[in-house]
Amino acid sequence: MDPRTERLQHVTRRHFLQGMPVGLGAVALASLLDDGARAADQARPATDPMTPRPPHFAPKAKNVIYLHMSGAPPHLDLFDYKPELVKHSGEDCPAEFLEGRRFAFTTGTPKLLGTPRTYAPRGEAGIWMSDAVPRLHEVADEICLVKSMYTDQFNHAPAELLLFTGSPRQGRPSFGSWVTYGLGSESRDLPGFVVLISSGVQPSAGQGAWGSGFLPSVFQGVQCRSEGDPVLYVSDPPGMDRDLRRRSLDALHELNAMQAQELGHPETATRIAQYELAFRMQMSVPEVMDISRESPETIEAYGARPGAASFANNCLLARRLVEQGVRYVQLFDWGWDFHGTNPREDLRDGLTQKCATMDRPVAALIKDLKARGLLDETLVVWGGEFGRTPFREGRTAAGSILGRDHYPDCFAVFLAGGGARAGYCHGETDELGFSVVENPVHVHDLQATILHLLGFDHERLTFRFQGRDFRLTDVHGRVVPELLA
Repeated sequence: MDPRTERLQHVTRRHFLQGMPVGLGAVALASLLDDGARAADQARPATDPMTPRPPHFAPKAKNVIYLHMSGAPPHLDLFDYKPELVKHSGEDCPAEFLEGRRFAFTTGTPKLLGTPRTYAPRGEAGIWMSDAVPRLHEVADEICLVKSMYTDQFNHAPAELLLFTGSPRQGRPSFGSWVTYGLGSESRDLPGFVVLISSGVQPSAGQGAWGSGFLPSVFQGVQCRSEGDPVLYVSDPPGMDRDLRRRSLDALHELNAMQAQELGHPETATRIAQYELAFRMQMSVPEVMDISRESPETIEAYGARPGAASFANNCLLARRLVEQGVRYVQLFDWGWDFHGTNPREDLRDGLTQKCATMDRPVAALIKDLKARGLLDETLVVWGGEFGRTPFREGRTAAGSILGRDHYPDCFAVFLAGGGARAGYCHGETDELGFSVVENPVHVHDLQATILHLLGFDHERLTFRFQGRDFRLTDVHGRVVPELLA
């Protein structure tokens, strides 16, 4: 058994909520330390569950920035060019491609849909990309494109849960929770796992996509905002001076320490660590979340706007966070569900407009990390939860808007930095884009490969719960060596 598992095996999220009823809202009880107290608090206590820990072997990556396009971007119109599909666009879909498959909104015999986008090979590696992502053309030689992804789920919430927790059902720890459980955090004043959301909507999987499940609650993601208070309730409430807040926190610390000594419950150490982190965050979070501190040139490169809420701002914040030692940064950007039910979901102008909000900041993030010497140790992952069909969705097939249905059998993701193989395209789908025909990569394989880049054997990163050892990849997954530099 992993020693971390043995030390924390009795922890449940219920215990944490019993001891801290308002959850993360209790950071409102914290205040800034005075200079003397801060100076005395430089060394991590032995009980701090976020103390950095070594992985199983030497890692290529130290940090992860995961860029999730919630809703599943249309890979056939971005990264997987199918000239034969374009040639036969508008024809009835051959029956043999439909037999035994399920679709979310399509019945009957749909019409094939070739991409309306223009493709060309990009970079020295000649990776084919569409005209919808012109800025990503500039970093083609930095990315590792996987065109042969597949999943078991064809609806958004279970597919996102499978991608981020290894199970299509609620209750398992998320990817970032597993990573911080295994590695701890290099930052004492910021959470080890930070979540940023753009486009105004949370992912379909909800907070389970960054929850800690049955892992200690200290490993759950902390959602930050790019406008207003970065973390809700972290500011001091009006009418209470700092000295009183400090004394309140000291009293809570003493009570928690007494409980820890009496019961020996590991979640008590979590509670102490969370309170202490909370008041440190009052100073550190506003500073790191203030992108106006960046140069005008950097802000312009990302297309960011200080004080606003946007995916561009979040990409710049992600770089600032990993620069300060945050282990895992998860970005969710809503609006990639291209069914064709309205002009925003059209594969022509709608996709152009949506990609314009993503293409520039992602390319800028990769360039910025490289320029600062951070790309080698920071793994950037981009993708959705599944793919889109090679035919028009049934609900919108008679209209003028071009859209595609959910499709689990084929989709594309890309990696950059962090030991991923640069300028490489992995896997192939058939000539019409219905099936993976070369080098298939399941969601569990992607998880295993990312953990490998972080220095973990995914079969050994486990936690004992309800009588058995659990892991992110469940009982599946294999490392894909071709994706490694």
